[in-house]
Amino acid sequence: MRVVSGTARGCKLQPVPGMNTRPTTDRVKENVFNLIQDHVRGAEVLDLFAGTGQLGIEALSRGAKKCTFVENNRQAYKVVEENVKHCRLEQGARIVMSDAYAFLSRRDSFDIAFLDPPYKQGIVDKCLPLLLPMMSDDGVVICETSRDEELPEKLSGFYADRVRNYGKTKITLYRRES
Repeated sequence: MRVVSGTARGCKLQPVPGMNTRPTTDRVKENVFNLIQDHVRGAEVLDLFAGTGQLGIEALSRGAKKCTFVENNRQAYKVVEENVKHCRLEQGARIVMSDAYAFLSRRDSFDIAFLDPPYKQGIVDKCLPLLLPMMSDDGVVICETSRDEELPEKLSGFYADRVRNYGKTKITLYRRES
């Protein structure tokens, strides 16, 4: 696992010990950032279910203004802290130890949000209605799920603009309807 592009390009990221996290592959991460490359610079980013923090770190490395990493597992939280520090991206990072649902009850605002929860538990379906009101007018939400998980085509003024499959992984990119 490494940072693909930007100021921290090539930095190796530490994994979370054990089998409880499923890191996004470099191939999927690179393709996701190709889809949103015009939105990253100067963006306020949310990395919900941060795990290792790699999606938010990649966004900061590519010029995002700030990234809020949300993780409820203490071991993963510490790995996010270490990875952010190793990549020298502390200035733009806010790391929050919180349950995703509790965090989404806040009234923060984001331009880009990454949702990469454990697969096949219906978590994205529960989080999207809470998250979408927090998104800026031109905000994008990127959901990583199992290939066979179904997500809504439209929800709360957002629509599934792109859906891509990469092996067992499905990426769904939501944008606000104009």
